Amino acid sequence: MLVKTRQKEKKIRDVSEGKVENQGEMEPLKEARKRVEGSSSSDNSNGRTSGGGRRSPTNCLIKPPVKKNTIPIDLKLRAVERARFAHQVVEKRRLIKQYKMERERQQKLEEEEEIKRLRKELIPKAQLMPYFDRPFVPRRSEKQPTVPREPKFCIPRHKADVMQ
Repeated sequence: MLVKTRQKEKKIRDVSEGKVENQGEMEPLKEARKRVEGSSSSDNSNGRTSGGGRRSPTNCLIKPPVKKNTIPIDLKLRAVERARFAHQVVEKRRLIKQYKMERERQQKLEEEEEIKRLRKELIPKAQLMPYFDRPFVPRRSEKQPTVPREPKFCIPRHKADVMQ
């Protein structure tokens, strides 16, 4: 579909520039161009097209392309450049992975060295052993024993009024 549209646009440009090999094939295009040019001269003075603002289908054929088609001149050169770029991307990813692994290895070595240093600096302190030669005999307390009280299950009236 896109190829046919491009071919039609190319034919129209060739007709307008006068580069036509087969005149019989281009006659319908020339007539359509004349109709469009004739209708553009019969436009209203305010710049609007006649017929409620609609454009004729032949007018759509003559529109110039908005963007020029950029077809790579040498496809082999493009393929070589693309392969070179892909290789650079793979190489960069490999270097990043290698850098991460190296950094992790360095961090692990630093942690191991830190643990070794802390173990050397740490002075172990022994706990004193309890004396088992004297048996432990608990002494009787000198305090008075507590006096038990009955719990109060009823609430006094003055506290009940405050709660409500």
